[in-house]
Amino acid sequence: MSRAPSPFYEFFAGGGMARLGLGDGWACAFANDFDPLKAAVYRDNFPEAADHLREGDVWKLSAADLPGRADLAWASSPCQDFSLAGARAGLAGGRSGAFFGFWRLIEALAAEGRPPRAIVIENVGGLLTSHGGRDFAALGQALAGQGYRFGALEIDAAAFVPQSRPRIFVVATRELVPQGLIGEGAFQTRAIKAAAAALPADLAARWIWWRLAQPAPRNTDLAAILEPDDVVAWHPPERTARWLALMAPLHRARLEATASRGERAVGAIFRRMRLEGGRKVQRAEVRFDGLAGCLRTPRGGSSRQVIVAVEAGRVRTRLLSSREAARLMGLPDSYRLPAATTAALHVAGDGVAVPVVRWLAQGLLEPLLRPAAVIAAE
Repeated sequence: MSRAPSPFYEFFAGGGMARLGLGDGWACAFANDFDPLKAAVYRDNFPEAADHLREGDVWKLSAADLPGRADLAWASSPCQDFSLAGARAGLAGGRSGAFFGFWRLIEALAAEGRPPRAIVIENVGGLLTSHGGRDFAALGQALAGQGYRFGALEIDAAAFVPQSRPRIFVVATRELVPQGLIGEGAFQTRAIKAAAAALPADLAARWIWWRLAQPAPRNTDLAAILEPDDVVAWHPPERTARWLALMAPLHRARLEATASRGERAVGAIFRRMRLEGGRKVQRAEVRFDGLAGCLRTPRGGSSRQVIVAVEAGRVRTRLLSSREAARLMGLPDSYRLPAATTAALHVAGDGVAVPVVRWLAQGLLEPLLRPAAVIAAE
């Protein structure tokens, strides 16, 4: 007998990448995002969402807007105030402060006797260290105050897709945790251990060391997700020369060494501000390790990445396409992107990698929320 899908709420839903990652065993009962562009993309890819997607400010929602009781509330709250590229305003920041708009809904649901059985909060690594760890402790205090135990994992999307994208996943639950989900795991990084060690004693007592297995080695690299050379627009030689001129000697030498081998190789170039001689200098940095750098929204951080191809001593560059960015997030080619490149990159760069969500759901969330007897029967 088939099991009914697990109901979940998706906050700060973006283009619905958490929904895609959770998969068919889950049923979205409610979704919310403030951004009209992302909400439009969400509706375009999930037409059935018309009856449960609420576009608008999370602060304007009430518990009455959330139907039933969810097994899971997923919140990929805005990360700019936690990001190393941002102002590090922490939970007091205007964007990441939206977390508390979400949290007041969880408190209201708990007051009505229907809190989500589990919560996942996804964010950048700065969540662990913002304001000397005080913001992470404040998050833990909020969770503990509503009866949740919690732990965190740091998962780099590079384990699944050819993109370097480490993210923190705080997983909290009110459920009895099966012993098989507790212990040493692949994603308990040094940063996670340091954050846990810094918690006050009352929160440390509510900490869970989540065990999540390491996936099989990734079998695709950056070259595998790129469009054919003849269907993309390459930069004219003078623009490529400008990119090369931005490279520090180390990166220029890396490029020249790769080109000297004569074999075709593709890599990614991204912009960075570096401190040199006491002043900030914009540099182009290149990598040929089969990975793209972390995708950003077009208006933030390193902005749009550049693809570099070397073959027979020739160097060519071009911009990463929106479809390639979507593939780096694990989105299928059937996923509908906005026609405008900047809009498409905004949706992709501000999302969560789909295969990471699937791995977390399969290895932790589903065993946590499904009775052992059901799992054994399957």
